[in-house]
Amino acid sequence: MPGMFIDVEIDDSVRGDADVAKKLEQACPVDIYAERDGRVEVVEENLDECVLCELCIHASPEGTVRVVKLYDGTALG
Repeated sequence: MPGMFIDVEIDDSVRGDADVAKKLEQACPVDIYAERDGRVEVVEENLDECVLCELCIHASPEGTVRVVKLYDGTALG
């Protein structure tokens, strides 16, 4: 079941930002993000590959990307 351990929340203010989409796609070592038609897309089948490195959080404007740990309810970002 994809996304069993984490979920990713992307603020609507950056979801349609092609530059942010490209930065997230390049930053993530496990390909959770993709730039598609100038929008940020979360690749659902890769969510459980997340290593909690926080590179996506640092690559995006503050407060626009959160990685939620479903197993304990805490979040990064």
